[in-house]
Amino acid sequence: MNFKADINKEILRLSVPNIVSNITVPLLGMVDLAMMGHLDDPIYIGAIALGGIIFNIIYHSFAFLRMGSSGFTAQAYGAKNDRDISLVLTRSLLVAAGLALLLLLLQYPIQWVAFRLLDGSEEVKTLARQYFYIRIYAAPATLALYAFYGWFLGLQNARIPMILAITVNLVNIGLNFFFIKVLGMKSDGVAWASVLAQYTGLLLAIVFLLTTYKKYVVAYAASIIFKTKEIKRFFRVNSDIFIRTLLLILVFAFFLSRSADMGNDILAVNSLLFQFLYIFSYFADGFAFAGEALAGKAKGTGEPSRLKLTVKYLFRWSWGTSVVYALFFFTAFHLLLRLMTDNELLIAMADEYKYWIMVLPLTSGAAFIWDGIYIGITASKAMRNTMIIASVAVFLPVYHLTIGSFGNHGLWLALNLFMISRGMLMWGLARKAVYKE
Repeated sequence: MNFKADINKEILRLSVPNIVSNITVPLLGMVDLAMMGHLDDPIYIGAIALGGIIFNIIYHSFAFLRMGSSGFTAQAYGAKNDRDISLVLTRSLLVAAGLALLLLLLQYPIQWVAFRLLDGSEEVKTLARQYFYIRIYAAPATLALYAFYGWFLGLQNARIPMILAITVNLVNIGLNFFFIKVLGMKSDGVAWASVLAQYTGLLLAIVFLLTTYKKYVVAYAASIIFKTKEIKRFFRVNSDIFIRTLLLILVFAFFLSRSADMGNDILAVNSLLFQFLYIFSYFADGFAFAGEALAGKAKGTGEPSRLKLTVKYLFRWSWGTSVVYALFFFTAFHLLLRLMTDNELLIAMADEYKYWIMVLPLTSGAAFIWDGIYIGITASKAMRNTMIIASVAVFLPVYHLTIGSFGNHGLWLALNLFMISRGMLMWGLARKAVYKE
């Protein structure tokens, strides 16, 4: 069978909706910062930045619920196994519910530990704690949505995740304006907007499940859901993805925490500049998500030729996208920055670090694509190991060797080399981990 004629169509069919939905996420982050950036004190930017670090660690550490669900579902879909498709969602939602309950019960010790590890002024920390105690109640909806996003994508359906993401983020943005501009709230308004938007998305996901995929709503006995062999594989893969994701978020958290250690202004600047990485990453993840679905399907159907072509064409799209974004950041850097803040001091400080932002798409593109491919074929152990090496043997040593001489430039150098090393390591392991040669 000749796959060359349709492989690009499949990539675009899955990636374009994901790009549309993903781009609303950094848009939301920019709106959050813009709402705070136009208030009379930059501490509000720092407050949602520090609060955001905690939830990035909490929620994104559990992103294995989306990634594992996507890979397992895509493989079951390729094998035409309706029973396993249904069980993946059941198991993922049960794990999401258990983790959410744990987060709610442990919210006080979590914040206690978090704010002793994170640096920042007492004013910023006080506001960040208020933000934390509100947003934590979105946990059940957020984690359940991770399971739904991955499951729908594994079924080769990128349209429903797009609708869910757009709905959640538009509701969030609308509530931001209402709480802050109409009710006069500040960082607490941003938190409440997030909570209400997540539950709106969860209700919509359930509606899609009961209408579009009703045949997969099956009540299984506990002995089937918790079948030993399948549960072991489920948790082995998800634990590897958990470690990988936790390390990634810890690197980002370390980046912003060290930024706070250099002062509130550097924290605010790096928080603003980080939005450029988010803009690119969520766009690049559109192709990575397509890689998850298509690589998993190829594994489920036993089609190595389709897998190789998927990887080949995904990287063509990835390199093209990276170049376009590098040029976009070069030409629109100040325009995007001024959309987020009108603080002239922060804008002047950010200008010193603009070249690091311009090269980020080129240094990080490969890592995003390989992540999607490794997740789709559930090559979780290799993906975990590359992250350990990149964070422990590259990022931290580069930071400690350069921060004294180069200051904030050393921090950005460490981040760029971290992204490069991730892509190179996964490329080197692909022959055995991906192609099984």
